Amino acid sequence: MNTKIAFAGLAAVVLLAGCAKRPESIAPSYVSHLTYMDLSCSQLLEERARVDAAYTQAAQAQNDAASGDAVGVFFLGMPTSTLSGGNIAPQVANLKGQQEALHQASIRKNCSA
Repeated sequence: MNTKIAFAGLAAVVLLAGCAKRPESIAPSYVSHLTYMDLSCSQLLEERARVDAAYTQAAQAQNDAASGDAVGVFFLGMPTSTLSGGNIAPQVANLKGQQEALHQASIRKNCSA
């Protein structure tokens, strides 16, 4: 009987580890600020707005995947959104990295706001 309980516990841990993370818990990927150093301050601002909009959409999709996984694990015992390709954590991490790189480029170029 103890073996069944241990197996069920291990299976639960494995399933939960495979679930989509919330966007706020995803670490940014490294993106060099040098990528953006050739842009003017106004171009940096425009690029920041584009990346922010893309992040907002990706974060919403990632939140949806995390919620879908929670429901799937609860009702079916498996992270349904992750299994169907809804987990876009790498994209979220990349966009967060771009945001940081744009911020660093703006600071180094002495751009306001």
